[in-house]
Amino acid sequence: MAIQVRPATSFTDVQTMVGPKRPDATVCWCLSYRLSSKENNALRGEQRGDRVKSLVKLDPPPGVLAYDDDGEVVGWAAVHPRADTSFARNRRIPHLDDLDVWSIWCLRVRPGHRGRGIAHHLLAGAVAFAKKNGAPAVEGYPVDNKGEKVDLTMAYVGTRALFERAGFTKAAGTDSVLNGFPRVLMRLPLS
Repeated sequence: MAIQVRPATSFTDVQTMVGPKRPDATVCWCLSYRLSSKENNALRGEQRGDRVKSLVKLDPPPGVLAYDDDGEVVGWAAVHPRADTSFARNRRIPHLDDLDVWSIWCLRVRPGHRGRGIAHHLLAGAVAFAKKNGAPAVEGYPVDNKGEKVDLTMAYVGTRALFERAGFTKAAGTDSVLNGFPRVLMRLPLS
């Protein structure tokens, strides 16, 4: 199976990957780390989808999408300059330096398509997207689960092993814990 990863310029495909079943439901839409806490908490129901619709129109868009051989969207990765995310102000995830790094904070594979290596393609595509847009380095904040099973609802941050296989190295520990596992700051220089 060939997987193609492209910039997330299709609102419909982003909606398929991160939107709710009911348009009026207040769900993440992958905005929790993308927006300030104040704006994120203020957006309710359909306002969240409208905000994503505006982000998809930006250059660069808010992430990348993975497509299978039939052109069906099967994955999503949120990737953007850290300065445009809540990681720029996060007290639990350290700032290593003032480099204008990009952050990868969400990797999602559609049910029915998991276990096929799509997360690896998504991560590689997110790195390529960041590099193409001038990022000097890219960071992720996955869990260090040491091979233990991670609950699917919390697996969106990825695992340390996934990031290591993509060439990232641990740059720092964090004060963040997700699903009982510590999160680590993983970094990949791009220049």
